[in-house]
This record gives sequence, C-alpha cells and structure tokens, in this order.
Amino acid sequence: MRFIHIADMHFDAPFANLSKQEGVGDKRRLEQREIFSKIIEYIKSEEIPYLFISGDLYEHQYVRKTTIEYINNLFKRIPETKIFISPGNHDPNLKNSYYNEFEWSENVYIFNSEIQKYEFEEVDIYGFGFEDFYCMESKIEEIEIENKDKLNILITHGSLNASQTLELQYNPISESKIKKIGFDYIALGHIHKKIIEENIVYPGSPLSFGFDELGEHGMLDVELLKNKLKINFIKLDEKEYIEKELDISEIYSEEELIEKINNVKIEENKLYKIILVGDKNIEINKNKIIKIINQKNILKIKDKTKMAFDIERIKKENNIKSYYLEEIEKIKEEKKYTEEEIKQAIEIGLQILQN
Repeated sequence: MRFIHIADMHFDAPFANLSKQEGVGDKRRLEQREIFSKIIEYIKSEEIPYLFISGDLYEHQYVRKTTIEYINNLFKRIPETKIFISPGNHDPNLKNSYYNEFEWSENVYIFNSEIQKYEFEEVDIYGFGFEDFYCMESKIEEIEIENKDKLNILITHGSLNASQTLELQYNPISESKIKKIGFDYIALGHIHKKIIEENIVYPGSPLSFGFDELGEHGMLDVELLKNKLKINFIKLDEKEYIEKELDISEIYSEEELIEKINNVKIEENKLYKIILVGDKNIEINKNKIIKIINQKNILKIKDKTKMAFDIERIKKENNIKSYYLEEIEKIKEEKKYTEEEIKQAIEIGLQILQN
C-alpha cells in the first residue's frame, strides 16, 4: 500500500517569536497554506489512497473557521483518498473543537481518546487522539493486533522514549513496548524533525517554524508491504532557516555594524539569524538594528560577543570601575534580573566610565 504521512502543520500559528519585522508571520501563514495545497495536489496527481496526519493540524487557540473551511475544501478535492487525523496536544479533540463542531468531508476519519481500528481489505489502521492539551497515558502499548497477516498501522501523536517531565505530559510511548506489538508502520507526530527508527517514524513538520528547526522540511511518501518499507522524503518548504556568524571585533560604531550586516551575502529562499561574535566595542541594540537594516531575509540578530574589558583585572583595581562591579555583584545576588540584563549593565556602565 501507499500513503502520505505528515504531522505538525499548526495552521494559524502566530509565529510570534520568528522576527520583530512586521508582516513576517502573515507571510509565513500564507506559505503554510501553499505547502498544504502542494500536499493535496501531489496526492491527487499520484492517486494516493491514504493520507495520515499525526496531530497538530491546527492551533486550537488561534485557528479561524475560515482556515478549517480551507482545509476541508482541499480534502474534498481528493474524495478517493482516505484521510486519517489523530489530534495532538495543540489541536485536541475537545467537545468544542472543530473536530466535533464542524462537518468534515466524508473521506475524513478523526480519532479520539478511545483507541479505534478501521478495517480495510489490505490494512487495519489503529489510532489514538488527544482529547485534552495533555495526555499522560493512552494505553497504546496495550493494543493487541487481531490479524497479523494483514498490514497493521498505528497513527498517533506522542513522545517516543520520553524522559523529561515536560515530554511525559504528551503521550509518552516506550519504543521497546510498541515494537513488541507488531505494527508494520507507526506514524507519529509531535517532533518537528524527521526521525526514522526502522518502522517508527516522525515525518517532521512540513514547514519550519523557526531557527530551532534548521534543515529541510516536507512530507513522506511511503510504500509499505509485509517486511518491506520504502520511504521517500519530499521537500515542501522552499524557505530554509540559516544561522550565520559575524565577527564585529573591528566595529566601533552602530553605523559600521549596520553597514556590515547589510553587506552579508544572503540567498533569496533562506531566512537568516545573524549571530554577532568577537570582542564588543559598542553597545548593541538588537531590536533597533533589526528594524532598520535593509536585509529583509535577516529575521533575527543574536549577540554572543564578549566584552572588550578584562573584568577580572578591573575587579582588582582600586577605582570607580572596580567599585561599580562590586555594586553590580550585590544586585546580581538579589536575583531580580536575568544574566543578559546584568551583562548589559556591566557593558554599558564600564563603557560610560571608560569615557
């Protein structure tokens, strides 16, 4: 059998942390729609009989009815394709969710917290969906496959081999236990990076949501037979997030810094985070700089520079600068300010006292 496996579309996500530049989130949401349309057109042209969506199709908190209608109208364009959705922690199958209150196309199957099985001639499809924003236990590991001669597939959203407290809240699944059940393919969602552990698969998100999700993003075109699995990754997101270091040790004014950033070589379909490194000789206002540079593909600036001051040497001096550092240490002990705020206070204060 052949199917498309995707997860983590997060329709109507605000993209709030992506950039301070105006309109970046709106543009990304339009690209999100274009990517989903590509998926549907691919399924239609290839006549693929199944589409598996392993959770977080949309953002429950932000999604608009018009977006749900857009998604469903695309589903109607592939009426011969059976579409299975396992709601995740961002789009749980709540009583007041669109999964319950909206009339979906007849080819759409939506799982809930009761483990369900759909039987077809060549395959039995099992699934579990979140019915709340958290799920500590799903009983997936207790499933007993009824017909092992057929293909058996599990679709769900969850954390494989979760160990951290946070991930234990999102349907923790033991890899060793799930393997013993005997599924031919386990279609997971939740992790935005493509991970393939034999037949246990995260497709990653079809598009990247920020600089913590570097690399290519897309969907999986899967061909499955008993004891034979072929997975073809298809890139969908034309935009790629890139981190690039910029040494500013020889920069002595904000104007020079802006000019150097404007001269960074960039590629049209890549979005950049510029990481400033080296010795800092000026005060850096990242929010101001990102708004006035003319490189629109540069979305973020991160300051990882070192102060051009020998702090340990200054502490040993008997002057106003050493006294200033003593006072800063007292403030630091109060733990009212972040490390970044303390660092800025040291830099700005020593810069003023130096002059």
